[in-house]
Amino acid sequence: MSLLLSDIHKRYGPVHANNGITLEVEAGTLHGLLGENGAGKSTLMKVLSGFLEADSGTITLDGEQLAMRSPKDAIGAGIGMLHQDPLVFLPLSVVDNFLMSSPGRFNINRSKGVAALKEASERFGFSFNPDAPARTLTVGERQQLEIVRLLWLGAKVLILDEPTTGISEIQRVELFKTLKQLASEGMIVIFVSHKLEEVAELCEKVTVMRQGEVVGEADLPTPAEDLVEMMFGQVVVLTDRPDVDIGAPNLVLNRVTVNDRLLTMEDLSVSVAAGEVIGLAGLAGSGQRLLLGACAGLNAAATGSLRLAGVDLTGRGYREFLEAGVHYLPAGRLEEGLVAGLTISEHLVLAGADDSFFIDWDEAKAGAQEKIDHFSIKGFHDSTAESLSGGNQQRLLLSMMEPGLQLLLMEHPTRGLDIESADWVWTQLLARRDAGTSIIFSSADLDELLRYSDRIMVFFNGRVLRTVDAATTTGEQLGYLIGGKDDQ
Repeated sequence: MSLLLSDIHKRYGPVHANNGITLEVEAGTLHGLLGENGAGKSTLMKVLSGFLEADSGTITLDGEQLAMRSPKDAIGAGIGMLHQDPLVFLPLSVVDNFLMSSPGRFNINRSKGVAALKEASERFGFSFNPDAPARTLTVGERQQLEIVRLLWLGAKVLILDEPTTGISEIQRVELFKTLKQLASEGMIVIFVSHKLEEVAELCEKVTVMRQGEVVGEADLPTPAEDLVEMMFGQVVVLTDRPDVDIGAPNLVLNRVTVNDRLLTMEDLSVSVAAGEVIGLAGLAGSGQRLLLGACAGLNAAATGSLRLAGVDLTGRGYREFLEAGVHYLPAGRLEEGLVAGLTISEHLVLAGADDSFFIDWDEAKAGAQEKIDHFSIKGFHDSTAESLSGGNQQRLLLSMMEPGLQLLLMEHPTRGLDIESADWVWTQLLARRDAGTSIIFSSADLDELLRYSDRIMVFFNGRVLRTVDAATTTGEQLGYLIGGKDDQ
């Protein structure tokens, strides 16, 4: 079995997202697709999986040319895609999600579905409660559920788009083990990523894209510098983080307890100085999001107090936190930070301080173009949020932040970004730190936590297991703490 994409073209208005792409992948292969944000990787894979229809070009699987007009056509041909954010219906149960798109339509046997889910899961050592709500699953578990569902539906080609974003190291190891098993059984696995080290660890061959075109292929292993140069057209030198003097205490939490349906963060006291960067580490669902929500006014504290710049914000609402100079950048860019269907111009108008009744759209478009130029957003003033790549959605979110913030809260600020984009984002964030903004961010990337934090708070099961000095902590030590091992 082999897969061949020939001369694929896809345009979004003036943007040539895929410009004559040809790609061939053999059965039993773990094939990497590498490129910076906006290189056209996700567009190409959405064409292959039927989510988008190519303007021209052909797709051939095992010698048969396919007509791909929908995901249903793709899965019918044996092609399934695991998206960066797994396509899971959170209000539904695990087994109901598993049965999505199953044959039978109006006559689905749930008991047989439970048995099929158990059988498919045991093959890879996965374990699910069929009746549990899907919202209780971690991102890694949602990926596992989507993988077994696609395989149950008959996928012979499995596409994974940035699958390690937002999952723990333990979940990443389990995912890679599963993918190697699938390839050894004769499947085609295409691993889409911007992370060189992961592609090098997992894949046997890699195709590199830049600006909508294939710029090279390589058998692995190969020198990382060669791949970086293919990705960006140059060798990328990361910016060193300059040290700054930490100011006076800015954010002060005193014995704060926060609850949600699944977890309690209890009796937390912490002080964050002006110009200080605090990293939050831990497995998904360990309490990092609860802390960020409490500091943003989204999760009300059941007990304790919260003060920012000397102002008591205990019990206040989100709007009052905004007015006090708090900005929250969520992990779900399109789901929580942006509005699907609205353009860049419309987002910037909504985020602006001008509350007049009438909008000068010529002025708004000119202002949007200034932001596009300054933040290097690959888009136009009338580009909708969902048409932007993940990296450009993040740049748009950064462009919407007000100057002079007291506190900046972020979940996975460089989630899904390539090396160059991630470095650019942190250059913008550290400029705010230099101006006195306190920064608290959560991340699953240990290198990011150690590189940019002053202190790291390690969460485990709703409590802070330990707070460490980033400058004197190693990745190995941090990994042990995240796993709940605190022997020191």
